[in-house]
Amino acid sequence: MLLAIDVGNTNTVLGLFDGDTLTHSWRINTDARTTADEIELTFRGLLRDAPEVTGIALCSTVPAVLREMRTMLDRYYLDIPKVIVEPGIKTGVPILTDNPKEVGADRIVNSLAAFTLFGGPSIVVDFGTSTNLDVVSDKGEFIGGALAPGIEISIDALASRAAQLRKVELVTPRNVIGKNTVEALQSGAVFGFAGQVDGLVDRITDELGQDVKAVIATGGLAGVVVPESDTITHHEPDLTLIGLRLIFERNA
Repeated sequence: MLLAIDVGNTNTVLGLFDGDTLTHSWRINTDARTTADEIELTFRGLLRDAPEVTGIALCSTVPAVLREMRTMLDRYYLDIPKVIVEPGIKTGVPILTDNPKEVGADRIVNSLAAFTLFGGPSIVVDFGTSTNLDVVSDKGEFIGGALAPGIEISIDALASRAAQLRKVELVTPRNVIGKNTVEALQSGAVFGFAGQVDGLVDRITDELGQDVKAVIATGGLAGVVVPESDTITHHEPDLTLIGLRLIFERNA
């Protein structure tokens, strides 16, 4: 069984693959203060009743957690093949940006999975701590994208800076025109971010000068926005885990 680990700024997602099939997945909080031993204890609890892990694929956007993950894997999974997505790893995704080293590993992993599943040109919309739009060419190249503040941190910032506003449950309200503060905040968050994504997708498509085969949504908050978007064509919650499996197969 392959254990795929996607460490994000807010959540860490783990998935177990039996061949091409994702059989188990878990989502836990990411804590940059967590030690290697604490990570191992968490993994041991999650994997207690799971089949034996025979390979590990990892990507991380949090340097402190990546360091502890390396220590944990070397200490507790020494004899298991491991692939960590970083410079030097074969991804099959040419990075056509000004500084390829500054592109987050998760964006490359997502691009590989999107091109493998849907072809190109395609756009990945990752709803996480930030909202990432990653553009993949018709040749499978990562050619850039757009980054915006994520939904949750935007709501947190608004609640912390406006005395009469507060955090609300992120669900679709009854109407776009909110009849109370809660619904007004929900409208701005859900419909506002859907409109932001649709506007960026339209502009990216115009700039590419060709039709986009797929706009794929992923990330923890995608499920809220996808039904309200006019441009998102697919929702693949496990896109990053699938990309990690593909990269492991290329390198292990």
